[in-house]
Amino acid sequence: MEIMGPDSIAILPNSPVAPRNRDVDYPYRSDSNFFYLSGFDEPESVIVLIPGRAHGEFLLFCRERDLSKEIWDGYRAGQEGAVHNFAADDSYPITDLDDILPGLMENKEKVYYTMGNQPSFDQRMVNWLNHLRQASRSGKHSPTEIIELEHCLNELRLFKSSQEIKAMRQAADASVAAHIRAMQFTRPGRWEYEVEAELIHEFMRHGCRSPAYPSIVGGGENGCILHYIENNKKLKNNDLLLIDAGAEYQCYAADITRTFPVNGKFTKPQRDLYTVVLEAQKAAIAAVKPGNHWNQPHEVAVDILTQGLIDLGLLKGNHAQLVEEEAYREFYMHRTGHWLGMDVHDVGDYKVGGEWRLLEPGMVLTIEPGLYIRNPEHIDSKWHFTGIRIEDDVLVTKEGHEVLTSGAPKEIDEIEAVMACA
Repeated sequence: MEIMGPDSIAILPNSPVAPRNRDVDYPYRSDSNFFYLSGFDEPESVIVLIPGRAHGEFLLFCRERDLSKEIWDGYRAGQEGAVHNFAADDSYPITDLDDILPGLMENKEKVYYTMGNQPSFDQRMVNWLNHLRQASRSGKHSPTEIIELEHCLNELRLFKSSQEIKAMRQAADASVAAHIRAMQFTRPGRWEYEVEAELIHEFMRHGCRSPAYPSIVGGGENGCILHYIENNKKLKNNDLLLIDAGAEYQCYAADITRTFPVNGKFTKPQRDLYTVVLEAQKAAIAAVKPGNHWNQPHEVAVDILTQGLIDLGLLKGNHAQLVEEEAYREFYMHRTGHWLGMDVHDVGDYKVGGEWRLLEPGMVLTIEPGLYIRNPEHIDSKWHFTGIRIEDDVLVTKEGHEVLTSGAPKEIDEIEAVMACA
């Protein structure tokens, strides 16, 4: 509200319930911005912020208590709970929104609201604004400016508070335990979805009711598909298994990738390629510190991956020229990381004023270089269908960085030892 300033109002509806199929809805998850501002996790709710309002600045419209409906669908906070449990200054029934909200918008210069997220609510906003404009002849003043609410919230969410970091540690710890469990469970003949089940079991054992995103469990050639989520193939001896999976705790995400041999032992080609990726990841993590810009970890990773590909005979030519020509993109086609927070690909600008933004304490990002070799004819068959990615969650600190997911094994000897203990 300090950012918004006087004579303004912010309006933010929560996510609607999403139907899965007949008579079945997906498990409900609040809109990230909504939960960030309120901690409130019920559908059919709207936050209204009015800086300086004498009768309360934080208003929460939500469902009324209804014992008959709560028997079927669960507890509702109601108006009393919205005030007592979620610190709203006042709360109104969601059914009264059309009657109350236009009056709250009167005589405000600016409306902070994000158009396009919910078309049905957008239409209601348009109707309220049109009604206010039509009433201007009677002396009522309608807002003259609509400002993207996400522009403010994205920058706020980029810098994590101590409470947010605590939640992210919980998600990270659960995810680390899940990856270790998956390593110990994996063996030839088991199915990718069986490994996925072990991940989910461990997430929930640590208080995380759901993954932060659909888990990627890709054996062999499936590890070369960046967003592979079918997870329906049998694991084969001598293949690698790439797992990209993270838990969500109180709407905060973890995001870890580990790659390891299905039978517990790396082959020589697998070991050689894995070593290149691991070296690139370690160097990229070392580049995460205040004052370095966002793209430096990626530049470091690309430099090492390209040299490794040359050393292994997968690329030929001058190192600097190959980097400039992006020849590595045949085998490494994504970026080295992204912001992490309430969304696994979290909000926040990567550039400011056309320049890569500088890293600052409180930011959290992933570092995830990889190499993916399918079966190009010009490549020795010993490399075919080898997909490797190593990913950790990194917090920028005043002194440098902290790897929140450091407990997940990634050294070759460490991985083989963990799998040998199964």
